[in-house]
Amino acid sequence: QVQLVESGGGLVQPGGPLRLSCAASGITFSHYWIYWVRQAPGKGLEWVASINRGQSSTYYADSVKGRFTISRDNAKNTLYLVMNSLKSEDTAVYYCAKGGNYYYEPLDAWGQGTLVTVSS
Repeated sequence: QVQLVESGGGLVQPGGPLRLSCAASGITFSHYWIYWVRQAPGKGLEWVASINRGQSSTYYADSVKGRFTISRDNAKNTLYLVMNSLKSEDTAVYYCAKGGNYYYEPLDAWGQGTLVTVSS
């Protein structure tokens, strides 16, 4: 049974940094694309970033490009999101999600989310 558990959320001041983690179990983590997706209060889901199986390719939404960095440690079955220069509009619940073996396959497992609040 796939389990994804996010951690690291919290309250941070504008301009500050934060690092999110997502621990995976029940899967061969290195076989899958993994994603960060967020949902701001009262809004729909927004794709944030994705990373391929071998960590050689990363992709970002324009809204976070240059500020966020996605990475993974396949030996530890863990996904990370380092967020810098945080803005109030980054306030959201952040989810990690499992994709397939290839980028075009749908997301089929989600964590419970971790709340990031950017406020002074």
